[in-house]
Amino acid sequence: MNQKIYFYLKFILILSILLIQFLFIGEVLGASTPKLVSTLQKAFESIEEWLIKLATPMAAVAVGSGLFMQKFSLGDEEKIRTGKKLVKTALFSYIFILAIDLVLSAIESLI
Repeated sequence: MNQKIYFYLKFILILSILLIQFLFIGEVLGASTPKLVSTLQKAFESIEEWLIKLATPMAAVAVGSGLFMQKFSLGDEEKIRTGKKLVKTALFSYIFILAIDLVLSAIESLI
């Protein structure tokens, strides 16, 4: 399972680097930004804002569902494990989304 996570993290990192290079290649070379690139950049910025706004309530609902599943499991070990897994996954996903936002903001400030 750890190999899958590392594979996906590497894939996302490489994809992000390629995307950043594609979006800002005109600025690096000193040329003006083409209309398509600026449109894509605005689209990705709006998607990023939408994802951040949507991620917080989704994480809260998932964590709440996991906690309620643990609380009302009536001693069933499978439901307790499922609830713990749901809470861990929701928190990991939310932290991952916030970390992506942080990395993109840092890269944008450098460029």
